[in-house]
Amino acid sequence: MEIETIKGLKRTHYCGDVEQIGSTVVVGGFVQKVRDMGALIFIDLRDRSGIVQLAFDENTDKSVFEKASNCHSEYVVMAKGVVRERESKTDKIKTGNIEIYVEELRVLSKAQTPPFEIADNTNVNEELRLKYRYLDLRRKTLQDKIIMRSKIAKSARDYFYENGFIEIETPMLIRSTPEGARDYLVPSRIHSGKFYALPQSPQIYKQLLMVAGFDRYIQLARCFRDEDLRADRQPEFTQIDLEMSFVEVEDILEMIEGFIKRLFKDVLDIDIPLPLPRMTYKEAMERYGSDKPYVGFGMEIVNLSDLVKDSAFGVFSSAVAAGGSVRAITAKGAAGVLTRKEIDKLTEMVRGIGAKGLAFIRWIDDAPSCSFSKFMKEGELEAILDRAGAQKGDVVLIVADKDKVTLPVLGALRLNVAKKLDIIQEGYNFLWITEFPFFEYDEDSDSWIAMHHPFTMPMDECLEYIDSDPGRVTAKAYDLVLNGVELSSGSIRINDYELQQKMFKALGLTEEEINAKFGFLVEAYKYGAAPHGGMGIGLDRIAMLMTGSDSIRDVTAFPKVQNASEPMSDAPGGVDDEQLRELSLKITKTED
Repeated sequence: MEIETIKGLKRTHYCGDVEQIGSTVVVGGFVQKVRDMGALIFIDLRDRSGIVQLAFDENTDKSVFEKASNCHSEYVVMAKGVVRERESKTDKIKTGNIEIYVEELRVLSKAQTPPFEIADNTNVNEELRLKYRYLDLRRKTLQDKIIMRSKIAKSARDYFYENGFIEIETPMLIRSTPEGARDYLVPSRIHSGKFYALPQSPQIYKQLLMVAGFDRYIQLARCFRDEDLRADRQPEFTQIDLEMSFVEVEDILEMIEGFIKRLFKDVLDIDIPLPLPRMTYKEAMERYGSDKPYVGFGMEIVNLSDLVKDSAFGVFSSAVAAGGSVRAITAKGAAGVLTRKEIDKLTEMVRGIGAKGLAFIRWIDDAPSCSFSKFMKEGELEAILDRAGAQKGDVVLIVADKDKVTLPVLGALRLNVAKKLDIIQEGYNFLWITEFPFFEYDEDSDSWIAMHHPFTMPMDECLEYIDSDPGRVTAKAYDLVLNGVELSSGSIRINDYELQQKMFKALGLTEEEINAKFGFLVEAYKYGAAPHGGMGIGLDRIAMLMTGSDSIRDVTAFPKVQNASEPMSDAPGGVDDEQLRELSLKITKTED
């Protein structure tokens, strides 16, 4: 079969948009399926909009009919013909009532048999699909997700442009600055022995844009972090990054809520009620054991410490005596599902994330079964059941330790149990988390570090505790959470030179370290900076949730896998010795 060109033939319609009977149309796409019935041939032609059926019969020009009979899956063709009513109608595709009776057919590119069928319902393992990602992306489910991601980006630009924001690109090659994760470094050929870093975020540059007076900045910024991957993380990602001057927390939250409402209406035609609910960091940890809680179901954490502080059960009483707590969650109606065997599995799970063990009360018979009943005095077990809100048929799961263990362990356990019980409600459960601690104590370095970043403004009433009691300092910081996933993080920034210096020193930075890491920002503050703040919204994460995907890879055109490699291109790869010499680098092999 001779390969043809498109000369003189111009596409008039996408396959999924063909509808008017009697009209002459030209379509182009990939052959999904060929059904050759001898005197009749039907070809399902696919493009990003959907599928349309091409029809050929004994009245079709012989050369056209012959070309159709020689077509196979994934051939690229263009067809010209008349739209007519389809005899065998179907509601499985948008164009199920019509077909194109083909007058002209051109084969533009042949295709060998692909390593897997291009179909939405596929059992092919992800490793193979990622190796042939360009084929995997032909599947409608993935194309729809990538297209929705594009709509999210457009909605963001439209909204922020309409609200007076200016889109400004910040550099990709920057100086390495400490922002929490490990930097990707880029060696400089010209400046031998020195390195650029790829930005973890545009944080410092967008603050400098506020110093420069741009007032409202927006960017769909590419960010890079050399950290271990998971379902909602990639080494390179995009955030809808923004910064505003002359604002306080309320102004930024109101602006973001307006964007969320507009976005969900634009893309999903869903009305998100405003204002979005809010919760302080302290309340979120106390009730849900997480600073990004999934609030679409109950099973909140309850504190049993005051009930068991004098208990004969040493696990409980010793935890309280050591300044820790005893806390529990109650799985309603779970006694039939959470058997002793299942509880043993949960015990292993919590041990794997830092707990010493898991106590339980399983109330399946008239009297509850309790793992610590022999230590209970009269009335103690009843008091625990009452506090936990437990009734017959329920299971109470209890952890005793320091708060930094009990809370996150129960938070993780809560999600695990909810999935087992299938009680997580569908929908979009937004939540603002506010008033984060400014500092968190790092036991490895025996020092206080910034929970967000060192440019965050402390709450006004906490300024006096910066030196004397860092643990009491809360920040004008806020996160937006959706269904247990952190979508965005932001804060009001410090805009005062002296306060910024004070915060650097509270974090243990010397004058030399301040100048080496942040010198250009500190210098800029000497020339005046308007009060400002902002945030970065994870475009990939919000696309993942809006498309109902389980992994961020589904909304990333060419994603990396767990070890940060890309199976399709086999990146990262080696380079030759000449390239290394130009960069003054040498590869040294170690036993590791």
